[in-house]
Amino acid sequence: MKIVIIGTAYPFKGGLASFNERLAYACQKQGHDTSIVTFRLQYPDFLFPGKTQYSDEPAPEGLSITRLINSVNPFNWLKAGRQIRQQAPDLILIKYWLPFMAPCFGTILRIVKKNRHTRIISILDNVLPHEKRPGDTAFTRYFLRPVDAFVGMSREVVGDLRRFEKEKPALLAPHPVYDNYGEPLSQTEARRMLGLPEEGRYILFFGYIRKYKGLDLLLEAMADSRIREADIRLIVAGEYYGDQDAYDALIDKLGIRNSLCLFTGFIPNTDVRLYFSAADCVVQPYRTATQSGISQIAYHYEKPMIVTRVGGLPEIVPDGKVGFVTDVDPRAIADAIIRFYSEDRAPAFAAHLHEEKQKYGWDYFTECLIDLYRQLTGTA
Repeated sequence: MKIVIIGTAYPFKGGLASFNERLAYACQKQGHDTSIVTFRLQYPDFLFPGKTQYSDEPAPEGLSITRLINSVNPFNWLKAGRQIRQQAPDLILIKYWLPFMAPCFGTILRIVKKNRHTRIISILDNVLPHEKRPGDTAFTRYFLRPVDAFVGMSREVVGDLRRFEKEKPALLAPHPVYDNYGEPLSQTEARRMLGLPEEGRYILFFGYIRKYKGLDLLLEAMADSRIREADIRLIVAGEYYGDQDAYDALIDKLGIRNSLCLFTGFIPNTDVRLYFSAADCVVQPYRTATQSGISQIAYHYEKPMIVTRVGGLPEIVPDGKVGFVTDVDPRAIADAIIRFYSEDRAPAFAAHLHEEKQKYGWDYFTECLIDLYRQLTGTA
């Protein structure tokens, strides 16, 4: 088939770009003529919470990526829609994660559908965002209407979709493993490359630092006397998407700065494996969640996880098998961290991680998409 993926890709950075690029490789592997249409302008700078939207790494090899879309220019949406419509792709795959993109994406998709050939499947990160704003519901409805079918990566997302769209086909297909950040290193080598002592206990918080991800809860857990006595240290690896001063003030108030290893800039793709290889386990103390790409990086590196009982995280992290699921509470998070070390659960978790991650292959995910397309076209 001829497939066009619409969404974030190089030269933009982050998990959305990584997902779309990895999806393109998976579709190419199955023999499909696959290209990506990405943004000329993704967010106006004043709306972007980080330092830069752009990657300084080399472009991914072997992918056709066209910069076409301006997210805030309606005249551009008309032009982009007509250009993609003329290409007459069999299938458009488009990620939806934020209502801000709904006017742009919804308009482009309406124009493309006028060719009466292209089918549209949306891969839903969220139906409604973690950080809610006025207009979210109306914008989301506008985006959903021209889409033919949906893939949700957690049950919660599929459930949220059915509040808006009860009839169109929708599949549950878990987020595939992120296997595009390189092979693991030995823990000793990774710690040495990060400038950390080779011995010791290290847990990892990874990814953009946003309020819903609950880093403040984990910082409070780190102040627990049992954590201090066990000499457990926390690696924080990710860029602040919020008020850094508030986190610095909390760290000083708790008196835990010596227990932290702060790498709070953007983490390039080439360095991701360093942090996961260096850590004993990954902690995701989220206040809200649907699914998480961080869990799927942890699966690739076969790192146990401690996650909170929100959204789709318990679906991905079977409690007591590949990690622990705990309450959204600093004391409960500290309990799980202490239990992980005191019961020496790492070896047993690692064995289950190797087995469990086989469920999250890209071949399976792309087959789900193609099966959904066949269902839409009556060629199943």
